[in-house]
Amino acid sequence: MIKWHEERNIPVNIETIWTLFQLENIQRIMPNVVENKVIEKKEGVVGSKYEQKYKEGKRIETYIVEDLEYENTPDKKHNKIGFTLAKAFQVEAAFTLVKVGEEETRFIYQGQNTGLNFLGKTLLKLGGEKNNKKVVTDFMDRVEEEALVEAKK
Repeated sequence: MIKWHEERNIPVNIETIWTLFQLENIQRIMPNVVENKVIEKKEGVVGSKYEQKYKEGKRIETYIVEDLEYENTPDKKHNKIGFTLAKAFQVEAAFTLVKVGEEETRFIYQGQNTGLNFLGKTLLKLGGEKNNKKVVTDFMDRVEEEALVEAKK
């Protein structure tokens, strides 16, 4: 199992950053997500399900994402999702935004990737912490870059 928890402050308003996590904008921060289709929308968001298609090289993986936790207040935005990838990995990821000031937001990205079978566990060991840290850092950089672009609009 690989776990991560990274935090950084972004000099952009919390609402501006939160718009990047909305369904229609998700490709801006997750460019490899080529399709995101609502399957089941629940009131209060938790339990909602989406079919997501993710392009990795020439391969496209399709999986079902479920909202596990959701909070949307003026000072805190939080969404935790879970999905099973290629029958080999159980992934949980949480995105939390905390208002620090009018133009400053704390972005917290945490999660875990668990190998479900021999193949999944082996691939996690091969991929390792270092590769995972790069993926996490790249994602946080992209959120920050897009937030700064969005703030200039």
